[in-house]
Amino acid sequence: MAKGVFRIKVYFRRFARRFPWFAFVIRSFVMFSAAFGGAYGFISGSTSKDSGYDPHAFAIGASFLFALACVALATMSIRMRFMGRRMRKLAAHNEALVDRNWELKEAEERARSLFEAQGDLIVIRNSEGCITFVNDAYCALAEQSREALIGSRFELTLLEQGDIANEPNGTSMHDQKIATATGPRWIAWREGLVRIDAGQPAELQCVGRDVTDRTQTERALGEARDHANAANRAKSRFLAMASHEIRTPLNGILGMSGLLLDTPLTPEQTTYAKAVKTSGDALLSLIEELLDYSKIEAGKIDLEHRPFALAGLIEDITELLAPRAQARNLEIAAYVDERLPLTVMGDAARLRQVLLNLAGNAIKFTAAGGVALIVEPGIWPNEISFLVRDTGIGIAPDAQQRIFREFEQADEGTARHYGGTGLGLSISERIIKRMNGRITLQSELGAGSTFEVSVPLAASDSGTATFMAPDLTSLSVMLVAPQTIEASLMALRLGRWGAQTCTVSDIAVAQALLPERSWHAVMIDRALGADAAEQLANAAIPHALRRIVLFTPAMRHELQPATPSAFTGYLVKPLRATSLAARLTLQTDSPTIAADDPLDRDPATPEPTEAMASSLSILVAEDNEINALLMRSLLTRLGHKPVVTTNGDEALESWLTSDSAGTPYDLVLMDIQMPKLDGIEVTKRIRAREAGQRVRRTPILALTANALVEDRYACFEAGMDGFLMKPLDRDKLAEALKGLAKTRHVAA
Repeated sequence: MAKGVFRIKVYFRRFARRFPWFAFVIRSFVMFSAAFGGAYGFISGSTSKDSGYDPHAFAIGASFLFALACVALATMSIRMRFMGRRMRKLAAHNEALVDRNWELKEAEERARSLFEAQGDLIVIRNSEGCITFVNDAYCALAEQSREALIGSRFELTLLEQGDIANEPNGTSMHDQKIATATGPRWIAWREGLVRIDAGQPAELQCVGRDVTDRTQTERALGEARDHANAANRAKSRFLAMASHEIRTPLNGILGMSGLLLDTPLTPEQTTYAKAVKTSGDALLSLIEELLDYSKIEAGKIDLEHRPFALAGLIEDITELLAPRAQARNLEIAAYVDERLPLTVMGDAARLRQVLLNLAGNAIKFTAAGGVALIVEPGIWPNEISFLVRDTGIGIAPDAQQRIFREFEQADEGTARHYGGTGLGLSISERIIKRMNGRITLQSELGAGSTFEVSVPLAASDSGTATFMAPDLTSLSVMLVAPQTIEASLMALRLGRWGAQTCTVSDIAVAQALLPERSWHAVMIDRALGADAAEQLANAAIPHALRRIVLFTPAMRHELQPATPSAFTGYLVKPLRATSLAARLTLQTDSPTIAADDPLDRDPATPEPTEAMASSLSILVAEDNEINALLMRSLLTRLGHKPVVTTNGDEALESWLTSDSAGTPYDLVLMDIQMPKLDGIEVTKRIRAREAGQRVRRTPILALTANALVEDRYACFEAGMDGFLMKPLDRDKLAEALKGLAKTRHVAA
């Protein structure tokens, strides 16, 4: 009721303030009624018979009274106006306070409703730890009423305390596991000091939120992460063990097949031995892909940043793949843009791995035509683009993204027909991304493919490459060759060097063009036919100073150096830029091909092993009988004296015996995994013995099938000097022994 009357008054005041003329009329009417009533009563009393009425006195009195009344009325009117203004201000202020009070009450109700609706636990304690405020959620969790909690020191039952984190503003956060009627719950608390009333000490406000589900999820994720890490470690151990167990017999297969091919065999036996070696090489490549994928997946791939010759890398790749391509009657050629730096900074081994994979796939999926490796500047500064183009089967649009996935190929028919793990492109893409580069693909089904690898490679000033492109300006060069990849890239290179190049694919047309000008050189591809090439060279003698024949390594045995020839030189395909430049600028008047011409050698073909100045005494520690026999045969053929032991104890005893007799071994080839003492422990004991007594340090090379980086670190930490991977590469072994023999000879 009172609240209703109060609201009516407020509404009336608002109406009066909005319409001030209405209040003035009411006030004037009341004042007029009062004055009229008083005057009428006074006049009526004074005119009665017994009043002793004196007109003069009455007039004076009435005038005086009237004057006083006027003054009073004027004073009252002024006062009323002043008071009216004050009252209106007070009323407006009071009304604003009332409205503000309503707003505060409504805000308080909303805040309280919000706090209660959120379900967060809110408790405020004073400096003595007594509770001064709790919300319904805290009461429900504590299973006590608000009246019982206020003023008490109640604490929830603590089961486990989490770590406490402090913020710069003084707020602390921590998790607690508490006991409740429904079971243990995790509460995330946020605590901070707040001041409730001015002049009063600050109180501690604690806001808690139930994070049981989040905590359980985090713990489940942590357990899953631990299980995944354990699975990765188990996978790494399995890969290491499987790699070792596979590589050990594979070393014997490849090594023995190589030795077998070096012996006199019938054609049928040679075919079978080559098949064994080819199958072993294929198995080795599959193992390498799986290990590379495992390393990349585990994030253990490390990139080097060293200078390397760009053109040399590309030409080495083409020459390495040339035998495979030429065996399939395919051409493979390379071209490096002259605008690129000779030496760049990067990881040559990983880049070589990617380009070998792409070019090897191009050869595998190409039946006719060839493969081209083109290197040119990229679209960004310091970026170099490597293009691998082929004329193969092409890739369908829907398969172009799928082939970069793990264990995926273009289609099932491709996998069955061509084989492979489907990991090569996935590994290549991850390596290039690790180099901050990218791989793109343009292909059309049945029309070949182009893979473009773009990698940032900065120029290096520390390189040793000094190739200078020859100046062939105004010189005429005739290129007589089929319209192939090699011919087109050679014509492009000659044009960049300034030569006026004429490319002809017909012998008769070439003979007709010979008399038209004086030719600096005539280059003839022997693929047009041996007799036709020789005939054209004879016809070009009066018109061309240089007559050069081009052929593949397979045609080398057909050359007869002692037989007079019209050719002044020859080049082996795929061509190297340095060899081509040397042939076109070499001053020679020889009418025949020199048998000892250094330019006729295929740069990719290793030099014959030179006779050792002296044989080495080598201790071999190898527990596998086949591999021990292989090492004995290889070392004996290389002119060394091997001593083979089958376990670590025998190796250590043999080394100690030779050391005590004053005839130490020149080299120890140490297998890592052996019965009794392993290679790591034997090496440590040898190094400990040397540190105490010896001056000369025995070189120790690890022989292991373990390909993981951790194994290499273990070898070097034990004191080994090098690392030879199984299956053993005979060329690498011969190179290592050759370098050691030279070092010993110089020291002697």
